Amino acid sequence: MGKEVKMARYSSTISSKGQVTVPQEIRNRLGLATGDRVDFVIEGDRTVIRPARSGSNPFEKYRGILGTFPGGKKEINAWVSDLRDDESRMEDLREGSRPSRGRHHK
Repeated sequence: MGKEVKMARYSSTISSKGQVTVPQEIRNRLGLATGDRVDFVIEGDRTVIRPARSGSNPFEKYRGILGTFPGGKKEINAWVSDLRDDESRMEDLREGSRPSRGRHHK
């Protein structure tokens, strides 16, 4: 049997400034506090209110912590190329075939 979905309805009046009071139960459900921002998202024929996502990247504070890749862009590209060659060789081994003579392998 399917799970029964409980539905509750809350309402609020729009002020002359276009503002609404978000009912306490909704604020609690969404974890909203005074000063928090919300997004109004249109999904087809529904409009959903949800906490606004921060515009900042949560990983930004870690940028540069490991320094740069040794050798720069050229070495990164060489490393990726080697990884791809390794993967290609692994596929050849899994398939039981030998690399063709025209293929470049290190």
